[in-house]
Amino acid sequence: MKHAFHIFLLAGLLAAAAPTLAQQKLKYPKQPAANEIYDAVEKPAVPLGGLEAYAQYLADKQQYPTAALQAGVQGTVTVTFVVEKTGSISNVAVAQPLNPALDAEALRLIKGGPRWTPAQHRGGVVRQRVSVPISFQIPGDAGGSTAGGTATPAGSGSTTQVVAPDSPARPVGGTDAFFEWVQQNQKYPALARQRKVQGRVMMEFIVEKDGSLTEIKPIKRLGSGLDEEAIRLLKAAPKWQPATYKGQPLKQKMVLPIVFSL
Repeated sequence: MKHAFHIFLLAGLLAAAAPTLAQQKLKYPKQPAANEIYDAVEKPAVPLGGLEAYAQYLADKQQYPTAALQAGVQGTVTVTFVVEKTGSISNVAVAQPLNPALDAEALRLIKGGPRWTPAQHRGGVVRQRVSVPISFQIPGDAGGSTAGGTATPAGSGSTTQVVAPDSPARPVGGTDAFFEWVQQNQKYPALARQRKVQGRVMMEFIVEKDGSLTEIKPIKRLGSGLDEEAIRLLKAAPKWQPATYKGQPLKQKMVLPIVFSL
């Protein structure tokens, strides 16, 4: 009888365990839905080359819009997109807008970026929604490098004051015409071409009351002769339309990129 008791006890334990095993089987995670987009996953998507290389790509390829520079606008644009199972991206949109020109540049950067290693979840490759903040920071003294200027209105003697111009300095013929002139007159240095160096040199200069450009200097360099070429281009550039304040021309400090691309 003692053996029989043990047999019945074992049978009872197995019977009691059966529902638990069945419940565990029901709770086993299902395969991800084919088209579902996940915000949180077990193994997130990452850009090819790694996060540091991606951050470097964003920094190297960023082209600060001249209109935003002139207006002194800076900050962060948050862009969201979906990393597809193939590693491509889709549904690119600005989730936290800042400025139309900066928003457009942020979208351009993301769309032109490298492919990604797709996310994995529950044993399968899945689509994932990703958010990337893109920062726009005006180099140098942000307080006076674009929207403001050191003004000495004509006929006011030697008195100097910092003011926000009623009309900022701008290239004669418009920004597009100016950058087209830069591209047409650009001489890519042989050393930079040999080393395959490309990117943007951030230049600072003063637009004088007569529209000439002075005090030209690079504030973010690339080297390999590109900084010197950027200086040469601005020294040879056509005059600008000077900034005005209360109808009078004034000097204005500007910052803009000279882009070099192979």
